[in-house]
Amino acid sequence: MKMVLVVYSRAADYDVLSTFKQAGIRGYTKLEKAFGEGTETEPKLHTHTWPGENNMLFIALEDDSALPEVMDLVRRLKKEHPRTGMKAFVLPMEEII
Repeated sequence: MKMVLVVYSRAADYDVLSTFKQAGIRGYTKLEKAFGEGTETEPKLHTHTWPGENNMLFIALEDDSALPEVMDLVRRLKKEHPRTGMKAFVLPMEEII
């Protein structure tokens, strides 16, 4: 089992969610208004100096065979929206209750 954490600019929220839903990925947890700094885009700190916000999706995958599809979707979204600072992190997941 894996947990995929996807961080992206709030500006791309509609495209990100619709892409995952069209691919049949319906289960996720979304956190809004995440702030931070990365290496590919300007910081998003919700200030006058560094405006912007990120969203985060947690996608739990009970079947590891779905992981390549999820990561391919993230790669495609990164190409379509290069300024979103999109990143995906794959984490081990031990149990779902």
